[in-house]
Amino acid sequence: MNIMQLNTLAPAEGEKRTRRRVGRGIGSGFGKTCGRGHKGQKARSGGFTKIGFEGGQMPLQRRLPKVGFSSRVSIITSQVTLSEIDKLEEKEITLEVLKQHNLVTKNIKRVKVMLSGEINRAVTLTGIKATKGAKVAIEAAKGTINE
Repeated sequence: MNIMQLNTLAPAEGEKRTRRRVGRGIGSGFGKTCGRGHKGQKARSGGFTKIGFEGGQMPLQRRLPKVGFSSRVSIITSQVTLSEIDKLEEKEITLEVLKQHNLVTKNIKRVKVMLSGEINRAVTLTGIKATKGAKVAIEAAKGTINE
């Protein structure tokens, strides 16, 4: 049985590289300019540029136009159709009822009913908004809307 000894622990082969010692004469291959080339910004100490800097030319991220917008309200907003509400057994429809029947996800806080399909029974919407067409259809089926 092999027992691990602390004095035999070593990194895997090829894992550690020896540090390059620059500026130690011609024979090392990295004497004089130390692998930095001749003159210029990158040859100097502290010679670096910001990320995205293109030498004074207008950078790509500033040349390209800004596109789009993502509303943070849309994350908590959803919509339900009249035909989906018609399939439910409950008379009073609330946000919790829609979540129970998996018509909206758990993170939704606002729901709006759209006029798509038809409704043939009286329902009461509580805490749920409806479009103009959906309101007309619900009221035609003798339903009510309490926003």
